Amino acid sequence: MKKFLTYIFITVIITSCEDIIDVDLPELETRLVVDGLLRVDKSEPFIDVRITMRETSSFFDENQPTQVENPVISYGVLTEEGVFESLSFSNLVEEEPGTGVYVPDPNFTTDQRIRTSSAQPGVVFILQVTHNGKKYFAQTEYAPTVPIDNLEQGEDTFIDEEETEVIVTFTDDGINDNFYVFDFMNAEYLTVEDEFFQGQQFQFSYFYDELTSDSDVTVSILGATEDFYNYMDLVLEQTQSTGGVFQTPVATVRGNVFDITGLDNITILDNVERPNDYALGYFAVVQEYTSSITIQ
Repeated sequence: MKKFLTYIFITVIITSCEDIIDVDLPELETRLVVDGLLRVDKSEPFIDVRITMRETSSFFDENQPTQVENPVISYGVLTEEGVFESLSFSNLVEEEPGTGVYVPDPNFTTDQRIRTSSAQPGVVFILQVTHNGKKYFAQTEYAPTVPIDNLEQGEDTFIDEEETEVIVTFTDDGINDNFYVFDFMNAEYLTVEDEFFQGQQFQFSYFYDELTSDSDVTVSILGATEDFYNYMDLVLEQTQSTGGVFQTPVATVRGNVFDITGLDNITILDNVERPNDYALGYFAVVQEYTSSITIQ
C-alpha cells in the first residue's frame, strides 16, 4: 500500500509539472513554389509538360496548390545579340480545378503541345506566370544527356546488411563538360559531373534501403545545365532525402524563377538589386533515359 501511495504521489508531481507551451512562430511571407522539371523522352512525339504550382505555408503545414494567371512557355534559339530568331509558344491551363497542375491548353485555337523535335541543343525555354499580382520569369536551355549502358544488382553493402546495391554504368559523350542528375525513385537523387571521366565509361553503385525480392527498380539519367546541377546539388545537401527537392524546397536555395514585376529589362536574371524577390523551385527542360531491373 505504501508503494502504491508513493507511486500516486510521484505521478501527481510529474503531471503537475507538465505545462503546455505555445510557441509563436514568426509570420513569413508566402512564396510561389514552381515544380517545373520537364523530362524529354525522344521516343515520344510531344514533351510531357506538367508544371505544379504551390504556395508556401506555415512551418508545420505542407505547401498547398495554388493558381496562377497567364502561364505560358515560349521557346526558340537566341542569337549572339540575345534576340530570338523565331519564337514558339505553349499556353498552359490548370489540368483540374484546385490541383495547381498546369498543362498545355487543350481548348486553345491551335495545338499547344510542344513537339519533342523542338528540344535541341541551344534551344532556350522561358516560363512566365502571374501570381498574386506579381510576374515571374524563368529561363533555361535544353539539356541533352546520354543513355544508361547497364543496370545490374550488386552484392555489396554500404552501411548495413539490409541494403541492396544497384550498379549503374554510362558513357560520357566526351564533347562537352556535362552534368547529370540521377533519379532513383522516391525523391532520391544524385548529381554527377564528368570532370574526371570526360569521354569515358563510368560506373558507380547506389544502395537502396529495405528493398524486397521482386521489387522493380527504375533509374533515370537526366541531362542538366550547370545552373540546374548546382541547384540540385545544394538542395540535396540540405534536404538529405526528407521529402523531395520540389515537394518542399529549401528556402535558402534559390532556383531560376524570378519576380520581374515592374522591371523594364529582364536580361539580368540574378536579382542583384532585388534580393528578396523570387519564387522557390526550378524550371528545367532536360532529356531523360530510363532503365529498370527486378531485384532478386
